[in-house]
Amino acid sequence: MKKPELLIPASSLEVLKTAVIFGADAVYIGGDAFGLRAKAKNFSPEEMKEGIAFAHEHGVKVHVTVNILAHNYDLDGVEKYLHELKELKPDALIIADPGIFMKARRICPEIEIHVSTQANNTNYETYNFWHQLGAKRVVAARELSLNEIKEITSRIPEDLEMECFIHGAMCISYSGRCLLSNYFTGRDANKGACTHPCRWKYSIVEEKRPGEYLPVYENDRGTYIFNSKDLCMIDHIPELVDAGVDSCKIEGRMKTALYVATVARTYRKAIDDYFESEEKYRQNMPWYLEQISKCTYRQFTTGFYFGKPSEDAQIYDNNTYVNEYIYLGIVGEIDNIGYAKIEQRNKFCVGDNIEIMKPDGTDVKVTVKAMYNEEGESVESCPHSKQVIYVELSEPAEVYDILRMESET
Repeated sequence: MKKPELLIPASSLEVLKTAVIFGADAVYIGGDAFGLRAKAKNFSPEEMKEGIAFAHEHGVKVHVTVNILAHNYDLDGVEKYLHELKELKPDALIIADPGIFMKARRICPEIEIHVSTQANNTNYETYNFWHQLGAKRVVAARELSLNEIKEITSRIPEDLEMECFIHGAMCISYSGRCLLSNYFTGRDANKGACTHPCRWKYSIVEEKRPGEYLPVYENDRGTYIFNSKDLCMIDHIPELVDAGVDSCKIEGRMKTALYVATVARTYRKAIDDYFESEEKYRQNMPWYLEQISKCTYRQFTTGFYFGKPSEDAQIYDNNTYVNEYIYLGIVGEIDNIGYAKIEQRNKFCVGDNIEIMKPDGTDVKVTVKAMYNEEGESVESCPHSKQVIYVELSEPAEVYDILRMESET
């Protein structure tokens, strides 16, 4: 029984470091171009170099997305980018387009290629096809069941790895190949610029009554007919292992460090507990479920893993996330009088009760006793996001701890 890799997303250098500290075996990131999260902050070459070095120092791998579906005019830029990545030496490139795949094989053959879910990998012959071309890993289409995955892993070479999404947002379209965004806004989802129109509210129009919009009522708030629940497989680790999954992938390259830390440490503990004993894994399930609900989510589903999703995999009455905790910041350092330095992400005040979230799974409730800014001035609150402040807490924090507080909503 092989222990699967835990693969965590990172939208920035700060989030990469959080993922590494909070339990990732590998992280996946995007550069300034040619990935499918153009709206994410993404990494400059300098940040990528620092992030790869930090991850490698902690024994964690870095995978870089180059997974757009390219047009002719993209190819020269892709080739230049691949030469840059060759110098940066990530552990793997995530690629969907066969043309980009062949360029990567020629330019940087020493870097593993992982075939993206965007390539619609739904059968074992497709896996064998990519293996013969030199792929090290293939990412399963989200539309596969566990039975299908198990059959694929039984019919492919042992040195070809299977990666599967196990947590995060689900796409309305087949393995992410959506045209709604391009149609409505001119922003191509397959070039990394999706506007997420599947989360919008829709009405219908009868062809002989143009301009008359008829609501599709599910309840008094209307309906969001394309809006999927989020995937969550935290209580199905044994089935994923039994199916032969080599890498458990979390979706979320546009999420905060709080989200990444919460999901990473919860799945880290769940996987480790299961490989220690299934009894321990089952006993700790309430803790996993409690923790996983503390990051933003849209209600949960198991997607296609146990067959075609039922109607309750959709959310018809709203498109909003459940958000039980507010992200305050990451402890960057501890100053000479014991105050925690953070780049503040949301407002909080002296006297507030907050939590220190630690990589080992513990949460420490503390009170904010005092704060001062970079000029050394004492402040009662910091209303501005991304302002550097120093915080005195009733219990000590450590570098890379996350500060958060319960949401009032």
